[in-house]
Amino acid sequence: MTPLRLGYLYGIGAYLLWGFFPLYFKLLRPAGPLEILAHRIVWSVLFVALLLGALRNIGFLRALLRRGWAVAGIVAAAALIAVNWGTYIYGVSSDRVVETALGYFINPLVVVLLGVTVLRERLRPGQWVALGIGGSAVAVLAVDYGRLPWLALTLAFSFAGYGLIKKRLGLPAAEGLFVESAVLALPALGYLAWLSHRGGMAFGHVPAGHTALLVLAGAATAIPLLLFAGAANRLPLTGLGMIQYLAPILQLACGVLIFHEPMPPARLAGFALVWLALVVFTADAIRHTRQARQAARV
Repeated sequence: MTPLRLGYLYGIGAYLLWGFFPLYFKLLRPAGPLEILAHRIVWSVLFVALLLGALRNIGFLRALLRRGWAVAGIVAAAALIAVNWGTYIYGVSSDRVVETALGYFINPLVVVLLGVTVLRERLRPGQWVALGIGGSAVAVLAVDYGRLPWLALTLAFSFAGYGLIKKRLGLPAAEGLFVESAVLALPALGYLAWLSHRGGMAFGHVPAGHTALLVLAGAATAIPLLLFAGAANRLPLTGLGMIQYLAPILQLACGVLIFHEPMPPARLAGFALVWLALVVFTADAIRHTRQARQAARV
């Protein structure tokens, strides 16, 4: 099998798993969003530690601790991914799967916006058009919801910021996830201890199947990230960009078709504007990549 085909298989596998996450997190009730988040963090640390131990790759920690700026970046990345995970779990638990899907649809546009505001990048005309359409979509959805779609915006901005920091750090997927989860593990364990003391923890007080699902949250977190890393190492950015929409499409389908969340005409119009912005954004990216390749051949 060629590296390109293997990359597409890894990428599709990652986005399929992320796309069906709403079905998984719905099964974790009656555990509350914060308890689910804490279990996701703790079991992620254990799962990835076992994986790194099997690969005999624990030694990277010593080199990492010598880079003070990298440690600060990891703490910031950990905070952002905790916000992202917690917001997503809350959205699914509160029957707002459609709004979580919106967050990941607009994430590529937020990445471009951060490129302008944080990295001082200059945008191409097509990217400006996509941002303008995306801003109009948020305005339409704000009118429909009667408020800003804050849950979607929190997901989009937290994940875009996380991606920005991760790109600067350059850590491999497993090692990065281990360190980020380890930073969050102590607060997560503290919260679980406090919840258990209050008698409000679901873990251990629900059927064994539910307890097993909470434990498997670590593997469910790590596996798609590792698949994504395998895809990112083998695919061009345009190929990876095209399949990234698979996850929010599946999440939207789960929200509308399985959980029967409402999709009134105004909300559908807002989503249509988001999709139009993504079409413009993707077409511009493909055109720019082709022009760059042609220029390189000259």
